Amino acid sequence: MEYNTNSLEENWMPFTGNRDFKKSPRIVVRGEGVHYYDHKGGKILDGSSGLFCCPLGHGRKEIAQAVYEQLLENDYTPPFQLGHPGAFDLAQRVARITPDPMNHIFFANSGSEAIDTALKIAMAYHRVKGQGHRTRFVSRERAYHGVNIGGTSLSGMVKNRETFSGTMPGVVHMRHTWDPKQAFTRGQPETGADLADDLQRICENVGGSTIAACFVEPIAGSTGCLVPPKGYLERLREICDAHGILLVFDEVITGFGRTGAPFAAQAFGVTPDLMTMAKAITNGCQPMGAIAVKDEIYETIINAAPENAIELFHGYTYSSHPAACAAGVAVQKIYEADNTFEKAAGMVDYFQNALYSLEGLDCLADIRGYGMMGAIELKPKGNPGALGTQFQKDLFWRGLHVKFTGDCGVVAPAFVASEADIDAMIGLLREALEEI
Repeated sequence: MEYNTNSLEENWMPFTGNRDFKKSPRIVVRGEGVHYYDHKGGKILDGSSGLFCCPLGHGRKEIAQAVYEQLLENDYTPPFQLGHPGAFDLAQRVARITPDPMNHIFFANSGSEAIDTALKIAMAYHRVKGQGHRTRFVSRERAYHGVNIGGTSLSGMVKNRETFSGTMPGVVHMRHTWDPKQAFTRGQPETGADLADDLQRICENVGGSTIAACFVEPIAGSTGCLVPPKGYLERLREICDAHGILLVFDEVITGFGRTGAPFAAQAFGVTPDLMTMAKAITNGCQPMGAIAVKDEIYETIINAAPENAIELFHGYTYSSHPAACAAGVAVQKIYEADNTFEKAAGMVDYFQNALYSLEGLDCLADIRGYGMMGAIELKPKGNPGALGTQFQKDLFWRGLHVKFTGDCGVVAPAFVASEADIDAMIGLLREALEEI
Protein backbone atom coordinates (compact mmCIF):
# COMPACT_ATOMS: atom_id res chain seq x y z
CA MET A 1 0.00 0.00 0.00
CA GLU A 2 1.30 3.47 -0.88
CA TYR A 3 0.75 6.59 1.19
CA ASN A 4 0.91 10.23 0.18
CA THR A 5 3.21 11.52 2.89
CA ASN A 6 2.47 15.13 1.94
CA SER A 7 -1.27 14.86 2.59
CA LEU A 8 -2.58 16.69 5.64
CA GLU A 9 -6.23 15.81 5.13
CA GLU A 10 -6.45 12.63 7.18
CA ASN A 11 -5.62 14.33 10.48
CA TRP A 12 -8.64 16.15 11.93
CA MET A 13 -6.83 18.61 14.19
CA PRO A 14 -8.29 19.71 17.54
CA PHE A 15 -9.13 23.36 18.33
CA THR A 16 -7.82 24.29 14.88
CA GLY A 17 -9.24 25.88 11.76
CA ASN A 18 -8.39 22.83 9.68
CA ARG A 19 -9.02 24.35 6.24
CA ASP A 20 -7.02 27.45 7.09
CA PHE A 21 -4.14 25.51 8.67
CA LYS A 22 -3.73 23.14 5.76
CA LYS A 23 -3.35 26.07 3.35
CA SER A 24 -0.27 27.22 5.25
CA PRO A 25 0.74 24.58 7.81
CA ARG A 26 2.90 25.34 10.81
CA ILE A 27 4.65 22.04 11.43
CA VAL A 28 7.00 21.62 14.39
CA VAL A 29 9.60 18.95 13.74
CA ARG A 30 11.84 19.31 16.79
CA GLY A 31 12.08 20.92 20.21
CA GLU A 32 15.16 21.70 22.27
CA GLY A 33 15.46 23.91 25.34
CA VAL A 34 13.14 26.89 24.93
CA HIS A 35 12.89 26.56 21.15
CA TYR A 36 10.85 24.74 18.53
CA TYR A 37 12.09 24.14 14.99
CA ASP A 38 9.65 24.15 12.07
CA HIS A 39 9.55 22.17 8.84
CA LYS A 40 11.12 25.04 6.93
CA GLY A 41 14.15 25.21 9.20
CA GLY A 42 12.86 28.13 11.26
CA LYS A 43 13.69 28.54 14.96
CA ILE A 44 10.76 29.52 17.21
CA LEU A 45 10.96 30.69 20.81
CA ASP A 46 8.36 28.84 22.86
CA GLY A 47 6.65 31.59 24.84
CA SER A 48 3.89 29.41 26.28
CA SER A 49 5.78 26.28 27.38
CA GLY A 50 3.94 24.39 24.64
CA LEU A 51 0.46 24.40 26.16
CA PHE A 52 1.85 25.33 29.61
CA CYS A 53 3.16 21.74 29.76
CA CYS A 54 6.93 22.07 29.52
CA PRO A 55 8.44 24.20 32.31
CA LEU A 56 11.69 22.22 32.02
CA GLY A 57 11.95 23.02 28.32
CA HIS A 58 12.04 20.57 25.43
CA GLY A 59 14.25 17.62 24.63
CA ARG A 60 15.16 16.61 28.19
CA LYS A 61 17.11 13.43 27.58
CA GLU A 62 16.85 12.19 31.17
CA ILE A 63 13.05 12.06 30.86
CA ALA A 64 13.22 10.30 27.49
CA GLN A 65 15.72 7.81 28.89
CA ALA A 66 13.47 7.02 31.84
CA VAL A 67 10.52 6.36 29.52
CA TYR A 68 12.67 4.23 27.21
CA GLU A 69 13.98 2.09 30.05
CA GLN A 70 10.50 1.67 31.49
CA LEU A 71 9.06 0.48 28.19
CA LEU A 72 11.80 -2.12 27.92
CA GLU A 73 11.20 -3.29 31.50
CA ASN A 74 7.39 -3.12 31.75
CA ASP A 75 5.45 -1.55 28.92
CA TYR A 76 1.95 -1.95 30.36
CA THR A 77 0.30 -3.16 33.54
CA PRO A 78 -3.52 -3.06 33.88
CA PRO A 79 -4.38 -0.55 36.60
CA PHE A 80 -7.46 -2.51 37.72
CA GLN A 81 -6.59 -4.97 40.50
CA LEU A 82 -2.89 -4.78 39.61
CA GLY A 83 -0.16 -2.26 40.26
CA HIS A 84 3.43 -1.43 39.33
CA PRO A 85 6.14 0.34 41.36
CA GLY A 86 6.16 3.55 39.33
CA ALA A 87 2.55 4.41 40.18
CA PHE A 88 3.20 4.28 43.92
CA ASP A 89 6.50 6.13 43.58
CA LEU A 90 4.95 8.98 41.59
CA ALA A 91 1.91 9.25 43.88
CA GLN A 92 4.21 9.59 46.88
CA ARG A 93 6.35 12.23 45.17
CA VAL A 94 3.32 14.31 44.13
CA ALA A 95 1.71 14.00 47.57
CA ARG A 96 4.97 15.28 49.05
CA ILE A 97 4.44 18.71 47.43
CA THR A 98 0.64 19.06 47.61
CA PRO A 99 -0.85 21.01 50.52
CA ASP A 100 -1.58 19.02 53.66
CA PRO A 101 -3.78 17.07 54.20
CA MET A 102 -3.98 16.18 50.47
CA ASN A 103 -2.10 12.89 50.54
CA HIS A 104 -3.97 10.68 48.09
CA ILE A 105 -3.50 10.83 44.31
CA PHE A 106 -5.76 9.30 41.64
CA PHE A 107 -4.22 9.09 38.16
CA ALA A 108 -5.94 9.87 34.87
CA ASN A 109 -4.58 10.71 31.41
CA SER A 110 -5.35 14.39 30.94
CA GLY A 111 -6.71 17.47 32.64
CA SER A 112 -10.13 16.79 31.12
CA GLU A 113 -10.21 13.31 32.65
CA ALA A 114 -8.98 14.70 35.95
CA ILE A 115 -11.94 17.09 36.08
CA ASP A 116 -14.48 14.35 35.33
CA THR A 117 -12.81 12.18 37.98
CA ALA A 118 -13.11 15.01 40.52
CA LEU A 119 -16.81 15.31 39.69
CA LYS A 120 -17.28 11.59 40.37
CA ILE A 121 -15.25 11.65 43.58
CA ALA A 122 -17.40 14.54 44.85
CA MET A 123 -20.59 12.63 44.03
CA ALA A 124 -19.28 9.43 45.65
CA TYR A 125 -18.19 11.27 48.80
CA HIS A 126 -21.54 12.91 49.40
CA ARG A 127 -23.43 9.72 48.60
CA VAL A 128 -21.58 7.60 51.16
CA LYS A 129 -22.19 10.36 53.71
CA GLY A 130 -25.93 10.01 53.08
CA GLN A 131 -26.10 13.26 51.10
CA GLY A 132 -26.80 11.95 47.62
CA HIS A 133 -29.20 14.86 47.15
CA ARG A 134 -26.15 17.08 46.52
CA THR A 135 -26.38 16.92 42.73
CA ARG A 136 -25.56 20.50 41.73
CA PHE A 137 -22.18 21.96 40.82
CA VAL A 138 -20.98 25.54 40.67
CA SER A 139 -18.38 26.90 38.30
CA ARG A 140 -17.57 30.27 36.76
CA GLU A 141 -18.07 32.25 33.59
CA ARG A 142 -14.99 32.20 31.33
CA ALA A 143 -13.82 29.01 33.06
CA TYR A 144 -12.06 26.23 31.17
CA HIS A 145 -12.24 22.76 32.70
CA GLY A 146 -11.42 20.55 29.74
CA VAL A 147 -13.58 19.09 27.02
CA ASN A 148 -15.20 15.93 28.38
CA ILE A 149 -18.91 16.30 29.03
CA GLY A 150 -18.41 17.04 32.71
CA GLY A 151 -15.72 19.61 32.06
CA THR A 152 -17.66 21.13 29.17
CA SER A 153 -20.65 21.50 31.50
CA LEU A 154 -18.52 23.31 34.07
CA SER A 155 -16.74 25.48 31.53
CA GLY A 156 -17.91 29.01 30.92
CA MET A 157 -16.40 29.68 27.50
CA VAL A 158 -19.25 29.98 25.04
CA LYS A 159 -17.60 28.48 21.95
CA ASN A 160 -16.69 25.37 23.92
CA ARG A 161 -20.32 24.83 24.88
CA GLU A 162 -22.77 26.11 22.29
CA THR A 163 -22.42 23.20 19.82
CA PHE A 164 -22.86 20.55 22.50
CA SER A 165 -26.36 20.47 23.91
CA GLY A 166 -25.99 17.28 25.95
CA THR A 167 -24.18 18.80 28.90
CA MET A 168 -24.82 17.98 32.55
CA PRO A 169 -27.87 19.53 34.18
CA GLY A 170 -27.61 21.31 37.50
CA VAL A 171 -24.49 23.39 36.80
CA VAL A 172 -24.67 27.04 37.87
CA HIS A 173 -22.07 29.64 36.92
CA MET A 174 -20.78 32.48 39.04
CA ARG A 175 -19.52 35.66 37.42
CA HIS A 176 -15.90 35.79 36.33
CA THR A 177 -13.55 38.09 38.20
CA TRP A 178 -12.26 40.41 35.46
CA ASP A 179 -13.31 44.05 35.68
CA PRO A 180 -12.31 46.51 32.92
CA LYS A 181 -11.65 49.09 35.64
CA GLN A 182 -8.75 46.91 36.76
CA ALA A 183 -7.03 46.87 33.36
CA PHE A 184 -3.23 46.70 33.56
CA THR A 185 -3.32 45.70 37.24
CA ARG A 186 -0.23 43.72 38.15
CA GLY A 187 -0.86 40.73 40.39
CA GLN A 188 -4.03 40.42 42.46
CA PRO A 189 -6.58 43.23 42.11
CA GLU A 190 -7.36 45.06 45.34
CA THR A 191 -11.12 44.95 44.73
CA GLY A 192 -13.50 42.20 43.62
CA ALA A 193 -13.47 39.78 46.56
CA ASP A 194 -17.22 40.38 46.85
CA LEU A 195 -17.71 38.47 43.58
CA ALA A 196 -17.24 35.32 45.64
CA ASP A 197 -20.59 36.11 47.24
CA ASP A 198 -22.15 34.86 44.00
CA LEU A 199 -21.69 31.42 45.56
CA GLN A 200 -23.58 32.52 48.67
CA ARG A 201 -26.42 33.87 46.52
CA ILE A 202 -26.59 30.56 44.63
CA CYS A 203 -26.76 28.74 47.96
CA GLU A 204 -29.62 30.98 49.06
CA ASN A 205 -31.41 30.47 45.73
CA VAL A 206 -31.13 26.68 45.29
CA GLY A 207 -30.10 25.58 48.79
CA GLY A 208 -26.49 25.08 49.78
CA SER A 209 -27.31 21.53 50.85
CA THR A 210 -28.02 20.61 47.19
CA ILE A 211 -24.56 21.64 45.95
CA ALA A 212 -21.82 19.00 45.76
CA ALA A 213 -18.82 21.07 44.77
CA CYS A 214 -17.56 24.41 43.51
CA PHE A 215 -14.92 24.24 40.77
CA VAL A 216 -12.56 27.15 40.09
CA GLU A 217 -9.21 27.74 38.48
CA PRO A 218 -7.22 29.70 41.07
CA ILE A 219 -6.03 31.74 38.08
CA ALA A 220 -8.31 31.35 35.07
CA GLY A 221 -5.73 30.33 32.49
CA SER A 222 -6.98 29.60 29.00
CA THR A 223 -9.31 32.59 28.98
CA GLY A 224 -6.39 34.95 29.55
CA CYS A 225 -4.84 34.82 33.03
CA LEU A 226 -7.64 36.20 35.22
CA VAL A 227 -5.93 36.67 38.58
CA PRO A 228 -8.20 36.33 41.64
CA PRO A 229 -8.86 39.53 43.62
CA LYS A 230 -7.39 39.65 47.10
CA GLY A 231 -9.65 37.78 49.50
CA TYR A 232 -11.69 36.12 46.73
CA LEU A 233 -10.46 32.54 47.13
CA GLU A 234 -10.54 32.89 50.92
CA ARG A 235 -14.20 33.92 50.74
CA LEU A 236 -15.06 30.93 48.50
CA ARG A 237 -13.42 28.66 51.07
CA GLU A 238 -15.53 30.20 53.87
CA ILE A 239 -18.79 29.78 51.97
CA CYS A 240 -18.00 26.19 50.99
CA ASP A 241 -17.20 25.34 54.61
CA ALA A 242 -20.41 26.95 55.84
CA HIS A 243 -22.56 24.86 53.46
CA GLY A 244 -20.63 21.57 53.34
CA ILE A 245 -19.63 22.16 49.71
CA LEU A 246 -16.36 20.71 48.39
CA LEU A 247 -13.98 23.28 46.92
CA VAL A 248 -12.09 22.02 43.86
CA PHE A 249 -9.10 23.84 42.41
CA ASP A 250 -8.32 23.16 38.76
CA GLU A 251 -4.53 23.46 38.79
CA VAL A 252 -3.89 21.92 35.39
CA ILE A 253 -2.13 25.13 34.30
CA THR A 254 -1.09 26.63 37.65
CA GLY A 255 0.37 23.46 39.14
CA PHE A 256 4.05 22.56 39.49
CA GLY A 257 5.64 25.93 40.04
CA ARG A 258 3.82 28.23 37.63
CA THR A 259 2.78 30.60 40.43
CA GLY A 260 6.17 30.51 42.18
CA ALA A 261 4.95 27.82 44.60
CA PRO A 262 4.36 24.11 43.94
CA PHE A 263 0.64 24.85 43.52
CA ALA A 264 -1.47 27.99 43.45
CA ALA A 265 -3.20 26.71 46.59
CA GLN A 266 0.04 27.37 48.44
CA ALA A 267 0.75 30.62 46.64
CA PHE A 268 -2.62 32.03 47.71
CA GLY A 269 -2.80 30.27 51.07
CA VAL A 270 -6.13 28.55 50.41
CA THR A 271 -6.38 24.75 50.56
CA PRO A 272 -9.11 23.09 48.46
CA ASP A 273 -10.68 19.69 49.10
CA LEU A 274 -9.71 18.29 45.71
CA MET A 275 -7.14 19.52 43.21
CA THR A 276 -6.76 18.53 39.57
CA MET A 277 -3.45 18.61 37.73
CA ALA A 278 -1.88 17.46 34.44
CA LYS A 279 0.49 19.06 31.88
CA ALA A 280 3.66 19.78 33.90
CA ILE A 281 3.34 16.59 35.95
CA THR A 282 5.32 14.91 33.13
CA ASN A 283 6.70 18.08 31.49
CA GLY A 284 4.32 17.22 28.63
CA CYS A 285 6.44 14.19 27.71
CA GLN A 286 3.65 11.65 28.33
CA PRO A 287 -0.12 12.12 28.68
CA MET A 288 -1.10 12.18 32.35
CA GLY A 289 -3.57 13.84 34.70
CA ALA A 290 -4.09 13.43 38.42
CA ILE A 291 -6.39 14.38 41.28
CA ALA A 292 -5.13 15.13 44.76
CA VAL A 293 -7.70 14.37 47.47
CA LYS A 294 -7.88 15.29 51.13
CA ASP A 295 -7.37 12.39 53.50
CA GLU A 296 -10.87 12.66 54.95
CA ILE A 297 -12.51 12.35 51.52
CA TYR A 298 -10.40 9.34 50.57
CA GLU A 299 -10.98 7.61 53.90
CA THR A 300 -14.72 8.28 53.84
CA ILE A 301 -15.12 6.64 50.43
CA ILE A 302 -12.71 3.77 51.11
CA ASN A 303 -14.10 2.85 54.54
CA ALA A 304 -17.73 2.88 53.40
CA ALA A 305 -17.26 -0.24 51.27
CA PRO A 306 -16.91 -3.85 52.47
CA GLU A 307 -13.32 -5.04 52.92
CA ASN A 308 -13.02 -6.92 49.62
CA ALA A 309 -15.15 -4.58 47.50
CA ILE A 310 -14.20 -1.97 44.93
CA GLU A 311 -14.73 1.39 46.63
CA LEU A 312 -14.87 3.67 43.56
CA PHE A 313 -16.15 2.29 40.27
CA HIS A 314 -14.05 4.57 38.11
CA GLY A 315 -10.75 4.54 36.23
CA TYR A 316 -9.15 4.41 32.80
CA THR A 317 -7.31 1.74 30.85
CA TYR A 318 -4.24 3.95 30.88
CA SER A 319 -4.50 5.28 34.44
CA SER A 320 -0.96 5.30 35.91
CA HIS A 321 0.50 3.95 32.66
CA PRO A 322 4.07 2.76 33.37
CA ALA A 323 5.64 5.05 30.75
CA ALA A 324 3.72 8.08 31.99
CA CYS A 325 4.69 7.30 35.58
CA ALA A 326 8.33 6.93 34.55
CA ALA A 327 8.20 10.36 32.92
CA GLY A 328 6.45 11.80 35.98
CA VAL A 329 9.02 10.37 38.41
CA ALA A 330 11.91 11.66 36.27
CA VAL A 331 10.31 15.11 36.15
CA GLN A 332 9.66 15.24 39.90
CA LYS A 333 13.28 14.27 40.52
CA ILE A 334 14.45 17.17 38.36
CA TYR A 335 12.10 19.60 40.11
CA GLU A 336 13.52 18.56 43.46
CA ALA A 337 17.21 18.26 42.54
CA ASP A 338 17.34 21.54 40.59
CA ASN A 339 15.15 23.55 43.00
CA THR A 340 13.04 24.32 39.94
CA PHE A 341 10.15 25.97 41.76
CA GLU A 342 12.46 28.21 43.77
CA LYS A 343 14.31 29.24 40.60
CA ALA A 344 11.00 30.01 38.89
CA ALA A 345 9.97 32.16 41.85
CA GLY A 346 13.24 34.03 41.52
CA MET A 347 12.50 34.83 37.87
CA VAL A 348 8.97 36.18 38.49
CA ASP A 349 9.83 39.86 38.93
CA TYR A 350 12.03 39.93 35.84
CA PHE A 351 9.35 38.25 33.73
CA GLN A 352 6.50 40.42 35.01
CA ASN A 353 8.54 43.62 34.53
CA ALA A 354 9.27 42.57 30.96
CA LEU A 355 5.65 41.72 30.24
CA TYR A 356 4.30 44.96 31.68
CA SER A 357 6.82 46.97 29.68
CA LEU A 358 4.36 46.49 26.80
CA GLU A 359 1.85 48.72 28.57
CA GLY A 360 1.07 51.81 26.53
CA LEU A 361 0.85 50.11 23.14
CA ASP A 362 -2.34 51.30 21.47
CA CYS A 363 -3.47 47.83 20.40
CA LEU A 364 -3.60 46.44 23.95
CA ALA A 365 -6.78 46.40 26.02
CA ASP A 366 -5.11 44.87 29.07
CA ILE A 367 -2.12 43.09 30.55
CA ARG A 368 -2.57 40.66 33.45
CA GLY A 369 -0.02 38.56 35.24
CA TYR A 370 0.97 36.49 38.24
CA GLY A 371 3.98 34.28 38.81
CA MET A 372 5.47 32.93 35.62
CA MET A 373 2.35 33.52 33.56
CA GLY A 374 0.64 36.53 32.11
CA ALA A 375 -1.66 37.61 29.32
CA ILE A 376 -1.94 40.34 26.76
CA GLU A 377 -5.43 41.18 25.53
CA LEU A 378 -5.77 42.78 22.11
CA LYS A 379 -8.40 45.33 21.26
CA PRO A 380 -10.58 43.34 18.87
CA LYS A 381 -10.83 44.13 15.18
CA GLY A 382 -13.84 42.71 13.37
CA ASN A 383 -15.29 39.58 14.90
CA PRO A 384 -14.06 38.76 18.42
CA GLY A 385 -11.05 36.47 18.22
CA ALA A 386 -10.29 37.13 14.56
CA LEU A 387 -7.33 39.38 15.33
CA GLY A 388 -5.91 37.04 17.97
CA THR A 389 -6.09 34.04 15.65
CA GLN A 390 -4.25 35.86 12.88
CA PHE A 391 -1.76 37.37 15.32
CA GLN A 392 -0.80 33.94 16.69
CA LYS A 393 -0.06 32.74 13.16
CA ASP A 394 1.98 35.84 12.34
CA LEU A 395 3.99 35.46 15.56
CA PHE A 396 4.96 31.92 14.62
CA TRP A 397 6.56 33.04 11.37
CA ARG A 398 8.35 35.80 13.26
CA GLY A 399 9.88 33.16 15.52
CA LEU A 400 7.63 33.14 18.60
CA HIS A 401 4.94 30.77 19.83
CA VAL A 402 2.28 32.27 22.12
CA LYS A 403 -1.01 30.46 22.79
CA PHE A 404 -4.06 32.59 21.98
CA THR A 405 -7.66 32.06 23.00
CA GLY A 406 -9.77 34.61 21.21
CA ASP A 407 -7.95 37.92 21.49
CA CYS A 408 -5.99 36.92 24.62
CA GLY A 409 -2.48 35.57 24.37
CA VAL A 410 -1.04 33.76 27.40
CA VAL A 411 2.70 34.11 27.90
CA ALA A 412 4.15 31.39 30.14
CA PRO A 413 7.87 30.83 29.60
CA ALA A 414 9.65 27.66 30.56
CA PHE A 415 11.33 27.95 33.96
CA VAL A 416 14.67 27.22 32.29
CA ALA A 417 14.34 30.36 30.17
CA SER A 418 17.07 32.92 30.76
CA GLU A 419 16.62 36.66 31.13
CA ALA A 420 17.88 36.96 27.55
CA ASP A 421 15.21 34.47 26.38
CA ILE A 422 12.50 36.50 28.10
CA ASP A 423 13.85 39.71 26.58
CA ALA A 424 13.75 38.07 23.15
CA MET A 425 10.14 36.89 23.66
CA ILE A 426 8.94 40.31 24.73
CA GLY A 427 10.96 41.97 21.97
CA LEU A 428 9.32 39.85 19.29
CA LEU A 429 5.93 40.52 20.85
CA ARG A 430 6.56 44.25 20.87
CA GLU A 431 7.62 44.33 17.24
CA ALA A 432 4.51 42.45 16.16
CA LEU A 433 2.17 44.50 18.36
CA GLU A 434 3.54 47.78 17.03
CA GLU A 435 2.54 46.72 13.53
CA ILE A 436 -1.12 46.08 14.39
